[in-house]
Amino acid sequence: MISVRVANKLDSAAALEDLRKSILARRDPNKTCVTVCNSTGCHTLGGEKVAEAFRQEMARHNLDVKVDMRVTGCHGFCERGPIVVIKPQNIFYTRVTAKDVPDIVSETLRNGKPVERLLYQDPSTGERIVHEGDVPFYKKQKRLIFGNNGNINPNIIEDYVTVGGYSALGKALAMSPDDIISEVKKSGLRGRGGAGFPTGLKWESTRRAHGDIKYVICNCDEGDPGAFMDRSLMEGNPQSVLEGMIIGAYAIGAHEGYIYIRNEYPLAVRNASIAIQQAEEFGLLGKDILGSGFDFTVEISRGGGAFVCGESTALMASLEGEVGEPKAKYVHTSERGLWDRPTNLNNVETWANVPLIINNGADWYSRMGTAGSKGTKLFALVGKINNTGLVEVPMGITLREIIYDIGGGILGGKKFKAVQTGGPSGGCIPESQLDLPVDFDELVKAGSMMGSGAMIIMDEDNCMVDIAKYFISFLEEESCGKCVPCREGIKRMREVLTDITEGRGTEGDIELLEHLSLVMRDASLCALGSTAPNPVASTIRYFRDEYEAHIKDKRCPAGVCKGLIHYYILDKCPGCGLCVKACPQQAITFVAKKQPVILDQSKCIQCGACFDACRLSSIKVE
Repeated sequence: MISVRVANKLDSAAALEDLRKSILARRDPNKTCVTVCNSTGCHTLGGEKVAEAFRQEMARHNLDVKVDMRVTGCHGFCERGPIVVIKPQNIFYTRVTAKDVPDIVSETLRNGKPVERLLYQDPSTGERIVHEGDVPFYKKQKRLIFGNNGNINPNIIEDYVTVGGYSALGKALAMSPDDIISEVKKSGLRGRGGAGFPTGLKWESTRRAHGDIKYVICNCDEGDPGAFMDRSLMEGNPQSVLEGMIIGAYAIGAHEGYIYIRNEYPLAVRNASIAIQQAEEFGLLGKDILGSGFDFTVEISRGGGAFVCGESTALMASLEGEVGEPKAKYVHTSERGLWDRPTNLNNVETWANVPLIINNGADWYSRMGTAGSKGTKLFALVGKINNTGLVEVPMGITLREIIYDIGGGILGGKKFKAVQTGGPSGGCIPESQLDLPVDFDELVKAGSMMGSGAMIIMDEDNCMVDIAKYFISFLEEESCGKCVPCREGIKRMREVLTDITEGRGTEGDIELLEHLSLVMRDASLCALGSTAPNPVASTIRYFRDEYEAHIKDKRCPAGVCKGLIHYYILDKCPGCGLCVKACPQQAITFVAKKQPVILDQSKCIQCGACFDACRLSSIKVE
């Protein structure tokens, strides 16, 4: 890896382009390069050990001069990590361990042959796929924002420069602030943090607000269960986020910025800190950026793990050192935000879109997506799905394409039941809506929302009433409690849902939940409270029969709610005794040797130990 350091800070866009050419002239595009994913997921699975094994093995074979190695951020296919890609051939290896490295060095780096056992195997055909781009997981993606994660080392700014990094900044500094805002407005970019507010309008409002001191903030708090898009982008390509922030600050007239990063994201904190330091060394942050006369600094603030701090006013209160509580929405943060001054807040993904728009133009960007939702969107696919990971797709792609063509379908060949989009405040969308185009407006019509981009996949074994209770319980814990509709409404919802799942549901409970939903939506102080009813309202809308089965029949169709299920031993039971040994309550006994056992329902605690122990399907659940 060739590293070029500037003796003096870059003083113009031309100097930046000269540096880019200088670095590229010293890098052979045809030279073999080993890229090793070391995102949080791959690191946990041994990614750093794999990288170290490559260093040692390449040195042992005197390949460390002939072959580059690059430790990168997330490649997206988290289900298959640690991932190693050999470039420029793009040979794609999955679930690599340190023990596999000698074979890769011997077979691929020295002889040009792929190691068959480490190639991705298509589960539908059994075919081994050699090249990254041919893997079905990637075929329907459009990786504009996330693609460079697999090409650069996030801790080496030169890597970002070689892929065009900061060229958009050089171009923007030659434009007027109004022209930049006009371009962002024309692009149709909407905020990727959840609400989907038009980014250009927010920038324009902040620029026009009265006050000499203004701020820009990057929200990397990301508290949604199952969401890790912002984390992975901040870990893998923090310079792209910084570049977007600098352009936005210049357009708005801000000279101070903050990145609010969830404290549970230590790798994102580290990589963002390194990125800021390197950008300052290169003259891309700080005083007189690229000789333009524009000054801008960025600081990192660590969030305390409060879900409500993803809300803009609560986040700003936290930045000020106050309790993270939201404020009334009649005061717009674009006019009175951080320290009562005009403030523009966007999330990680929104900022990373900005350089693309400036470099390629609003017309190019607006050609992607749907009428009201432009560009691409990052989603985290988690839950009962074969291909867990991060995907970047054009707006307007259908849920079916995401779940089946990219996600590989449901685990164990089971039946799809629902997908929750939009985090804990999102809605659950059923099979009948699988051909729904995914964009801001269509998801709202379906009773859900885009949110930050988490998609939690559920199968036939999930109880939708229990799912609603889970998310309501999460939101109850995370509510700041400042306003009555949210504090008391969520609590009452959780109580009603608990009664239903434990067999105490009564006629009128469904209607009570629907009434509570309407009140909370209309009267809550912030989006946490107003969107909290979504998981309840959407499951009632699409799975009302499950609620009625719980209340009227005292039965959980999915066999999940313990208070509503019973275990029975079938006549075909051979009396092997495995269930007898497994039962912690001694509810199962032999009548006589070789005769079926009896289950004492009065002792049964519905733990399921007998069902799990039975190898002959002789126990049924009702």
